[in-house]
Amino acid sequence: MTTPDMHRPELVCPAGTPSALRTAVDAGADAVYCGLQGPTNARNFPGLNFTAQELRQAVAYAHGRGAKVLLAVNSFPPAGRTAEWKEAVDIGVAAGADAIIVADIGVAQYAARTHPGQRLHLSVQAGASSPEAIRFYCRAFDIKRVVLPRILTVKEISDLHSRIPCEIEAFIFGNIGMMAEGRCSLSSYVTGQSTNMDGVCSPAGDVHYSEDADGALVTKLGQFTIDRFARGESAGYPTVCKGRYCTKAKSGYYAFEEPVSLNLTRLLPDLMRAGVTALKIEGRQRSRAYVKAVVAAFRRAVDAYMAGREPGLDNLLALTEGHRETQGAFRSKAWR
Repeated sequence: MTTPDMHRPELVCPAGTPSALRTAVDAGADAVYCGLQGPTNARNFPGLNFTAQELRQAVAYAHGRGAKVLLAVNSFPPAGRTAEWKEAVDIGVAAGADAIIVADIGVAQYAARTHPGQRLHLSVQAGASSPEAIRFYCRAFDIKRVVLPRILTVKEISDLHSRIPCEIEAFIFGNIGMMAEGRCSLSSYVTGQSTNMDGVCSPAGDVHYSEDADGALVTKLGQFTIDRFARGESAGYPTVCKGRYCTKAKSGYYAFEEPVSLNLTRLLPDLMRAGVTALKIEGRQRSRAYVKAVVAAFRRAVDAYMAGREPGLDNLLALTEGHRETQGAFRSKAWR
């Protein structure tokens, strides 16, 4: 049942391409987040992201249907290359983006000083999870919303809400994330590129597939074997964090993170009462079919809760990683 302290949250949905953006808006997204082509956002993959012209068209499409567009400029520029990130901020402002999502403090400073009227959100990449850290970003760069790392319980989010001067956005579905949020640097040791610096953890040019003598599918990232799948076994895209490794203790062991997806459908009322302003769905690399199904399901769930009804929860298990789902740290720190 809805209660007076349960406020309608903004449903923030992924868009890796212009067509995915239109799909998300049409499926009921209140806001859509996307990135420009190149390393300025944390999903820099071939075939994804927007040109400046496509972003302008996307903003017009979304605004014409009552939805917002949030531009992710949320990777960390290497020394001497800040001009590209500054240009991305300028393009977003010129296109009419409702907010720019920043992570690097230099990019945040540029955006705040050059475009003082532009709304800024703090990316999960910044890894800010304490009231002291969040208050610093708000004071220094006038941050209006923080995207929280996926390492906090609902109770911790509620406590945090009373101690910070900005809105809270929390992930509710998709990749669970690993280690210290926003510091995915493992792949840089393998390929020389990482999500944080280049916006890509497993560059397509470094991914290789082959069959061994037993007919098993072997996947490699660079020179390193990341996984091995038996004949007929479903194979995933090779990433360092979700590969299976031979260790002294076990063989074929997920040493870092198992393929499992976050699904907080049943925790939505708790998050809404905890002061969460926006509910975020992960998945800019996913298909339009994925976007349509997930966005529509959460649109129905949020609307049902706000109307005081228990939603007929859709089974999203088929769209989860490894066909496994979890509530992660949101329910308990001992989620694994």
